[in-house]
Amino acid sequence: MAKKKKKRRIRPLALCVFRRGDKILVARGYDAVKDQTFYRPIGGGINFGERGADAVIREVREELDAEVVDVVCLGAFENIFVYEGKAGHEIILIYDGRFTDPALNEDDALLEGEDDEELLYQASWKSLDFFRADDAPPLYPAGLLELLDS
Repeated sequence: MAKKKKKRRIRPLALCVFRRGDKILVARGYDAVKDQTFYRPIGGGINFGERGADAVIREVREELDAEVVDVVCLGAFENIFVYEGKAGHEIILIYDGRFTDPALNEDDALLEGEDDEELLYQASWKSLDFFRADDAPPLYPAGLLELLDS
């Protein structure tokens, strides 16, 4: 019997840019195939029938056990990429929001996103200038820095 080919799909995502002055909260990622560190805002998949803003609130609650308020849509991106050697395609809604717990806004806060007690990511505050440096690791989705600068 022939092996059934898995249908590739576009993944809808909602990410939240938490801003504090010239800093944003970003999760560090690593692509072993490219040997590349990268960063992106936190958030996750949008479920069928769920609004993007609600997805941000749910994902942050599930992964960080934190509450988010003042969620406002900043824009949208289409992201076609290769990660760990596999092609991906995402439609990403970018939101602005803030934590209800002020302790999460401290410079030394290292937030660990977990799902079923598995570490998904570590997030920390980075200056936007960090991403403007010539040798800076990428900030994804591509175009996000320009959106935040506008």
